[in-house]
Amino acid sequence: MPAPEEEGHELASLAAATEEEEEEAYEQEDVDGEEYDDDDGEEEEEEEYEFGDAADATQCVEMAERSPGVARPTVSIRDFEALAALSRKRKAFPEEQLQWDESSKRRRQGEELSEAESANLFDQLMEGFGLRRKKKRKSKDGNKRGRAKGKRNRWSPEVIKLLGDATLLFTENRFKEAIPILHEIVRIAPNMPNSYNLLGSIYKENGDIDRAINFGMVAAYISKRDVSLWKKLIDLALKTEDAKLAKHCVVRAMKADPEDVGLKFDCANIYRALQEYHKAAEIYEKIVRIYPSNVVARKTAAQMYRDSAQIDKAIDLLEEFVNAQTTNIDWSLLDLLLSLYLRKNNHAEALRQIEKAHLLLGHQHKLPVRLQGKAVICQAYIGDMKHAEVFLQDVRLERSKENADLITEVASSLENLGRYEYAMRFYSMIEDVAVHNDGSSYVKVAQCYIVMGEKRKAIPYLYKALERMEDNVDVRMTLSSLLVDEDKSDEAISMLSPPENPELPSASIPDQQKPWWLDGEVKMQLAKLYYNKGKMQEFVDTIFLPILETLDIEYANRKVKVPRKLTNDVLQERTKVLGEVRPDSVFQGCRPIASPAELMKANRAKKLLEKRAASNDEDMIKHDRQIAKQIPPLPGLLTNVENHQLVLDLCRTLTLLQQYFEALQIINHALKLGNDPLSDDNKEELRSLGAEIAYRAPDPSPGFDYVRYVVQKHPHSLSAWNSFYKVTSRTDEKRHFKFLLRAKRHNSVPPKVICGHRFTVISQHQSATRDYLEAYKLEPDNPLINLCVGSSFVNLSLGFRLQNKNQCIVQAFAFLYQCLRIGSNRQEALYNIARAYQHVGLKTLAVIYYEKVLAMEVKDEPLPKLLFEEDEKQQQDLRRGYCDLRREAAFNLHLIYKESGATDLARRILKTYCSI
Repeated sequence: MPAPEEEGHELASLAAATEEEEEEAYEQEDVDGEEYDDDDGEEEEEEEYEFGDAADATQCVEMAERSPGVARPTVSIRDFEALAALSRKRKAFPEEQLQWDESSKRRRQGEELSEAESANLFDQLMEGFGLRRKKKRKSKDGNKRGRAKGKRNRWSPEVIKLLGDATLLFTENRFKEAIPILHEIVRIAPNMPNSYNLLGSIYKENGDIDRAINFGMVAAYISKRDVSLWKKLIDLALKTEDAKLAKHCVVRAMKADPEDVGLKFDCANIYRALQEYHKAAEIYEKIVRIYPSNVVARKTAAQMYRDSAQIDKAIDLLEEFVNAQTTNIDWSLLDLLLSLYLRKNNHAEALRQIEKAHLLLGHQHKLPVRLQGKAVICQAYIGDMKHAEVFLQDVRLERSKENADLITEVASSLENLGRYEYAMRFYSMIEDVAVHNDGSSYVKVAQCYIVMGEKRKAIPYLYKALERMEDNVDVRMTLSSLLVDEDKSDEAISMLSPPENPELPSASIPDQQKPWWLDGEVKMQLAKLYYNKGKMQEFVDTIFLPILETLDIEYANRKVKVPRKLTNDVLQERTKVLGEVRPDSVFQGCRPIASPAELMKANRAKKLLEKRAASNDEDMIKHDRQIAKQIPPLPGLLTNVENHQLVLDLCRTLTLLQQYFEALQIINHALKLGNDPLSDDNKEELRSLGAEIAYRAPDPSPGFDYVRYVVQKHPHSLSAWNSFYKVTSRTDEKRHFKFLLRAKRHNSVPPKVICGHRFTVISQHQSATRDYLEAYKLEPDNPLINLCVGSSFVNLSLGFRLQNKNQCIVQAFAFLYQCLRIGSNRQEALYNIARAYQHVGLKTLAVIYYEKVLAMEVKDEPLPKLLFEEDEKQQQDLRRGYCDLRREAAFNLHLIYKESGATDLARRILKTYCSI
């Protein structure tokens, strides 16, 4: 490649050349010779292009000189590059040419174009920026193509003089005076490449690389066999870090000069930069075939084959050279070959190569350290660990990255073989060998101890690793688990707890890694430790907000619908196959390397994007603006079954701490997710907790749905209905009563009794009696139902609209006496009869039954346990004799005595039974 300071001399020599010298400058090797093809290497016809007239050339110059960002009509080089392969093999043009629209339609439909159609389409594309194919004359013998030797140059002396003047002005850095002269040359001789080349050199000296590339591309396409023009473009493309353009130019240069090995090196390096390792390997291998002794090319080719997962080709390429060595050994090639053998698990062949190298070197000399390490690995695979012992005892390594990589490779191989003791010893060597120890070797040693069952010995190494890898969550989690196993929970808690003054990540830096204490795994582990230690408030403070946010985000993610149409982001990703757009270049990118199906898909995506941009599709704007799925703070909370218990423990703890609102938030969010995340048992427990919260909370309304669910699931449970009644009796919402009205339609006694109670509270005794009688039909021997029916008849008899009050009273006492007959607690039944007599005004009979109550003494019985009540502390608050009704009977009896005028008798009753 010519240096920048040599460009002026090169151009001056071109201007001063004679017609015969210029003829020879453009005359290349015989055109029938082999030319490089990037795809198949077949012989092909290299063609050049020319401007039709001066107007086309002037228009092209104006396009190339426009500043970046100015809109201009562009013709993509992708299209004619994709069709060039088809037009190369044609032998003759058909007289009738097809139109552009017909060929484009065929391309959209996936049909293959004929050679004539592709040639016509190729010419039309080139005409987009003024260039057309040169017409070639056939020689008489019909064998040779191109100009005949010794043909006179067609440039006139006037053009040569103007080019010389422009060149002298260029060498004197008088660029503004040289540009008009070059424009005049373009007008007179539009197909002279030197004028465009000199314009590109001027803009390059001015620092305008984009315009320099534009003019260089025009010059190179006019004279495609001039290798110097393509080399200059390669330098410009590499200077702008445009690897794709550099690849395009270097391929063209190789076609112009297939024997230039330097171009092959450049091409291979560009493929390597583009991570197209297979093609890079093929180019390097061609260099090796030309220069078999080139060790650098051979080694690089093997590396490229290795990176493209073609290990066998890499091995064949190296074996060919290594087996031929008899005296001087290239240790780098041999080391690479041994690494490939180990990757293929061919340890026997690797050992054979090592022994061969040792014989060539002589037993009095030691092999290089890297080969000794490879020998340790190979011997370990066949079960011989003597070489490992020798290496550990005799080899002393200096600090270097290469030595650290060698020790790591040996240690990892021994670890994979299950030789953990030797692996630990090699990992321990890394501390003395590595230039910068990041702590990974300590982690490896700890892992070996854990696998061997010696977890206690792994803890110090994990602490060392944590000093160098403070933000490594895996190391911190592993260490905390080991500390818990060693009964050091407090130490594990302090290690997982966030610092006292944590530094939060900056919102202005979106890609900044979040601190370790904000990681979800760390928070869950710390919360479990707090729960196991009984620190409930710390447990809630650690995990409540992350769990609530996770459940909320998971529910929101389920609402994100997959768009029916492809979004603009997806379409733009597909169009990347076509290459980047170059608005500041006449040549719009290089030919994309992709399959025909991918190219067709990319072209359809491009057209669809243009159509949407023109129509302003509102529907797609909505899809593009839709909320993407977010990442929750605890990603594995719902997918890992073990973490479900953490949600249940949090709800229980919140209930225990009387944080009922927060507990209901977790329960509601967890059950709102549907049937997938939690098991049925977990959901049942959450609903039971919700019902318990409604029973205990001051405001039971938020948890009423869970109480209702419990009684629906257990319709015959008296405990569940008692809890339901206690919850609903504290609220006045109509939906509770509506639920009862629907529930009593079934053959269930509790809802009918509760409805009767509610009607009694609002003094609708007739409706209450109806509900009690419906319950009586189902359970006639139930003492409570008989009591409720009797009391409802008593209340009904006191109404003003009742015509036959005596019959109602008789019915009331019939049910009360039946309650006395079937009930086990005679004192309570007698008290109820006496209270009824007193209520209807039959006080003489009431006195008789009150006296019977006073004559009886009842022992205390435990109160019935409701569904959400705990009885271990409840009985301690009750006074002795809480089941005895003599005090209540005595008080009512003293009222009757007092009303009748027997004051002394009333006072004596109170003093006997009601005094403290």
